[in-house]
Amino acid sequence: MSNSASRIEYSEKYADDGNEYRHVILPKELAKSLPKSRLLTESEWRGIGVQQSRGWVHYAIHRPEPHILLFRRPLGTDPQSGRVDAELERQAREEYKNQFGIKRN
Repeated sequence: MSNSASRIEYSEKYADDGNEYRHVILPKELAKSLPKSRLLTESEWRGIGVQQSRGWVHYAIHRPEPHILLFRRPLGTDPQSGRVDAELERQAREEYKNQFGIKRN
């Protein structure tokens, strides 16, 4: 692992009612070599040393801080296959509702 890759920082996961999110903070010198006007493919972000389970997608560029990569994946994504599992999705949505005190209709 390169010195830059070993300094990559990962946020805790956070969620809304449809997706889970995380952000990844790259060392600024590593971020300088990345494309500025488009999102990274999975092979590109893995290629620079970002390590996470399957299913994550780079979904937005935070222009004020381009060294922070924003990722999301649907609730219930199986971390090994990268596919949404119906039972995992149901559990994740229920957990989200319980966490925020949302009652069923």
